[in-house]
Amino acid sequence: MKLLQVDFEYQGAMGVEMSNSLVGLAESINQEEGLIWKIWTESELNKLGGGIYLFEDESSAKSYLEMHAARLKGMGVPKVRGIIFDINLPLTEVNGGPVFIKES
Repeated sequence: MKLLQVDFEYQGAMGVEMSNSLVGLAESINQEEGLIWKIWTESELNKLGGGIYLFEDESSAKSYLEMHAARLKGMGVPKVRGIIFDINLPLTEVNGGPVFIKES
């Protein structure tokens, strides 16, 4: 599993207004290859939008990041920061992190 963290400057609607206007996008993200879940992030104070994603593997995370960065640039977002992380599963389990180990 890989965790993808994305953030970018965002001047648009946040909170309930963002939730109402981006339901279709949220639903489409569920169809992305290898996606397990996404947590949407926003900071009105810092004018940032983004998300935390859990993917099955690195290639899925990289493919999504490339596509998402292009989509955001098409929406007028000039710079997208995306970082792919490994997950320390034993420590994450100690803290109740929402990840799981797939049994083979």
